Amino acid sequence: MSPRRRPAAALIAALLALPAAGCAAGGPTGGANGTTTNGTAGSERVTAAAALLGHFEENGVTVTVALHDWHDGAGTLELSFAPVEAGFHLYATDLPPDGVDGVGRPTTARTDGALGTTAPLAVTAPVRRLALEGVTGTVPVYPDGPVTATLPVRASGTGSAAVHIGYAACSETDGCLLPVADHPVPLTITPTGPTAAPVTATGSGPAPTATPR
Repeated sequence: MSPRRRPAAALIAALLALPAAGCAAGGPTGGANGTTTNGTAGSERVTAAAALLGHFEENGVTVTVALHDWHDGAGTLELSFAPVEAGFHLYATDLPPDGVDGVGRPTTARTDGALGTTAPLAVTAPVRRLALEGVTGTVPVYPDGPVTATLPVRASGTGSAAVHIGYAACSETDGCLLPVADHPVPLTITPTGPTAAPVTATGSGPAPTATPR
């Protein structure tokens, strides 16, 4: 089902500044009813060599987190971002945290707990720059459709950890979805590497969108 959209052009910056529903409370959210699933759900989006760590859908984007090449306490997280509807793009990782003139939010991922990062989040997709009415300069975005990002990580011990993911999806013709800020994917760091923490939570469901961008 397509998310609802709001026609008021003046609301785009204010709406993009809002945290996604359910994330502000600190619990995992997403999906049609704000559900995060860790385990085998969505494994078709991950290569056979990867270990699936988490999968959720929130605000028009399906996100999969997988682990590659774990050895000597380090490896690489692969994050797949797939807009549910055609014609939607994600913003580049180097977009300022508050966007350009309040428009857009960068694609982000950070870790906490017993898992740290050894390099910034990287996306190999080409960046194109959109010139938008009412926005100073241009806004860096990825091509429409799915993108894959990598995040090198290293364990600092064993115990609880999480990957916190942020993004916003927009269409040049159909509007912008509300951003997702720091959506947590809980993990457990074991002596043999990260595993999915068995957590399922319910949030508030899909959010409306702002104006076309």
